[in-house]
Amino acid sequence: QVQLVESGGGLVQPGGSLRLSCAASRNDFSIYVMGWYRQAPGKGRELVAEISKTGATNYADSAKGRFTISRDVSKNAVYLEMKNLEPEDTAVYYCLLDAEGVVDGDYHPRFWGQGTQVTVSS
Repeated sequence: QVQLVESGGGLVQPGGSLRLSCAASRNDFSIYVMGWYRQAPGKGRELVAEISKTGATNYADSAKGRFTISRDVSKNAVYLEMKNLEPEDTAVYYCLLDAEGVVDGDYHPRFWGQGTQVTVSS
């Protein structure tokens, strides 16, 4: 099984910055899409940003201009640079890796990170 390890969450004041990291435990497969989702208490999980195998990116409107997603294809890793954080950004952030092809007998599987807490508060 593929494991995604997330890090970088924490407590930050409004206007601060954080950098989230997510890396797969294996790199013997290729990716289709990697991205970041978040879920606030009492709310559904929503897309924050994603990056495809071509390098094309897609951002939620709330993230545009403040967040930047990037990748390291050699490590099957994805990062999220978050700037000018707001209290509304408070949530558990989850990394997603959508693999291309067959991995351990499973076609086009999705792997989720364990989640990392981001809290924006004074």
